[in-house]
Amino acid sequence: MAQQREYLVVGAGLSGAVLGRELAEAGHRVRIVEARNHIAGNCHTERDAETGVLVHVYGPHIFHTNDTEVWEYVSRFEQFRPYKNRVKAQTGGRVFSLPMNLLTINQFFGKTLRPDDARAFIETQADLSITDPQSFEDQALRFVGPALYEAFFKGYTQKQWGCHPRELPASILKRLPVRFNYNDDYFAHRFQGIPEAGYTAMVARMLDHPGITVALNTPYDPAMADTVDHVFWSGPLDGWFGYDIGRLGYRTLDFERFTAPGDWQGCAVMNYCDADVPWTRITEHKHFAPWETHEGSVLYREFSRAAEPGDTPFYPIRMVEEKALLGQYTARARAERGVTFMGRLGTYRYLDMDVTIREALDAARGVLTCLSQDTKIPAFFSQPT
Repeated sequence: MAQQREYLVVGAGLSGAVLGRELAEAGHRVRIVEARNHIAGNCHTERDAETGVLVHVYGPHIFHTNDTEVWEYVSRFEQFRPYKNRVKAQTGGRVFSLPMNLLTINQFFGKTLRPDDARAFIETQADLSITDPQSFEDQALRFVGPALYEAFFKGYTQKQWGCHPRELPASILKRLPVRFNYNDDYFAHRFQGIPEAGYTAMVARMLDHPGITVALNTPYDPAMADTVDHVFWSGPLDGWFGYDIGRLGYRTLDFERFTAPGDWQGCAVMNYCDADVPWTRITEHKHFAPWETHEGSVLYREFSRAAEPGDTPFYPIRMVEEKALLGQYTARARAERGVTFMGRLGTYRYLDMDVTIREALDAARGVLTCLSQDTKIPAFFSQPT
């Protein structure tokens, strides 16, 4: 085995926890510092004091993947219970099923179309004059036409991203499928579930290793780098440089908590597509753990807005201006010594949990390879651009 090293991991989310665990199991010492008062990053879960419901503090997280190794990895640390994400949407005073499927189409247009008929019907709604969709709006109009676009996509997208859909790239809509059957499972992945005791319990078990120490409420201090062999930074890429040439843009979420007796909305997630409803969705957290029973219910209205200094960053904007700034920070990061940038914040990318874990596993293996070959640990194992 290579000589034992001491590493500093900044951030106790999934990236830091997985990387730290892998390096510790390889015989190295790992110190993890976390600025917040809890581990598990934005997938942090905790019991609501009033209702006893297990709450996804930063919004719902449903684990879904086709990566067998990643699924087996997370299952080492917590029992996963089967869970299918089935989202509903309110628009124009009616409730529909999402993702858009055959039931949605038949309900919306008052029809009883079969799959082939529905496919042909939607083609009559589509704007076939758009041959090369450039914007989100172009993409929606080309694939589903103006009626479905106005009802389901336009208002919700304006609220979520804070701009008109014609200002967003077409690639965003490619994540939203239209199905010509009655399948309302939001994800199509082979493995889907939620850890029975929550994500924070899972991450706690990852960090439970004699080679790992964790310090909460501990922001990174540059002097810490002098006490270790290498730093792994899962905080904001621009934060490493003190935001000295500007801040990369993010959307953040505000949560408005309320409680109710019994079952308030009958599902875990209800999207609100109308532009005149200020929130994007309401989440009812007891439904994320259907194996539990609670008399009361706790819910959160979600409001999206531009992130400001001090806010929790959720969604990277990655528009033209942000990409230009990202290029500058990425070039500077590659010139740094003794630090590797990782995770959704460190690479300024939207990452699902399974991809985050995959990249952390790959990064750990990359580090061990560098040690065995006596080569420099790179600034990025996963490229921001």
